[in-house]
Amino acid sequence: MFGLGWPEVGVIAIVALLIFGPKKIPELGNALGKTLRGFKEELNTPNDEKSSEKEQD
Repeated sequence: MFGLGWPEVGVIAIVALLIFGPKKIPELGNALGKTLRGFKEELNTPNDEKSSEKEQD
């Protein structure tokens, strides 16, 4: 996973827990998941602007 081993992932998780606290981490994960889901949907759906530009040319 991104060239990181389990010890590095563990250290990152502990640092995140110390910085954000145990209550904030699920909220951050939820927000990240929604962002990635929206980004993926935008990549999969055809963009109306691109199709209208091709029709005009």
